[in-house]
Amino acid sequence: MTTTVTDPRKSTTVRTPPRIRAIRTAFAALERLTPRQASRWSLRLWSSLPGNAGRRRDERTTDGERSSVLLDGRLVAVESWGTGEPVYLVHGWGGWRGQLGRFVDPLVAAGVRVVAFDAPGHGDSDPGGLGRGRGNGVEFVRALQAVAAIHGRPRAVVAHSFGCATTATAVRDGLDVGRLAFVAPGVDPMAYVAGLQRVFGFGPRTVQEMVIRIERLAGRSLSDFDPRTLTTGRPPTLIIHDRQDKECPYADAVGLAESWPTAEMITTDGLGHQRILRDESVINEVVGYLSR
Repeated sequence: MTTTVTDPRKSTTVRTPPRIRAIRTAFAALERLTPRQASRWSLRLWSSLPGNAGRRRDERTTDGERSSVLLDGRLVAVESWGTGEPVYLVHGWGGWRGQLGRFVDPLVAAGVRVVAFDAPGHGDSDPGGLGRGRGNGVEFVRALQAVAAIHGRPRAVVAHSFGCATTATAVRDGLDVGRLAFVAPGVDPMAYVAGLQRVFGFGPRTVQEMVIRIERLAGRSLSDFDPRTLTTGRPPTLIIHDRQDKECPYADAVGLAESWPTAEMITTDGLGHQRILRDESVINEVVGYLSR
């Protein structure tokens, strides 16, 4: 299978890897014969964590105080810097706390204590309930709740990507947060499902069964992970998103800002999904907002 993309300057042919072609063929057959079995396989793909290098960048300039929190018998790695009211850093899907390391020094200089953690299955934390290399949003939510129960009520939370959605879910569940800063927020959980569907060729029956399995695993509706559906208890929120973000659509962030009366939005151009976490002007905007 090949895909040809043409622009006025050149023509490029992108070949689908043989492994992906084989998976697509298998899902096409299972869609017709047994979509329930297909949904079991698709759930494994949905819960598998990406391993690209950008998600493993370490932007910390100094080591903090290491500790851990016990969650369902598994250790969640925690690191903290400074003194004062706690501001929590929440990474995204497949990431870890070091990605948000550039925020640490400016926040400490602003007089707060910075607390960062790795969600189960991520970074230095133990594997989650689905095993090594896999994860789910509920564990993100419960990890933030568990860390906050030890380190104190969040003066603020700075979250990235999928961490924004799970932070909003924690707020939905009663976490009292003074302010939020969402950087490149992931908003629509079904968009991720649709992305997997495009890559691996899930059929509509498979997707339907897959969503049922995801919601059964989570013990709640997938819509609970869409911040746009949160209508009460929304703290003052700063949203920063880049027009060129290829992982989380910019339009979704605009929709989130429009749906939250307490939100302000800043748009960047050319920083993408990962470099936005290292941009000095973005960091200054976040620190300034949280320091008001």
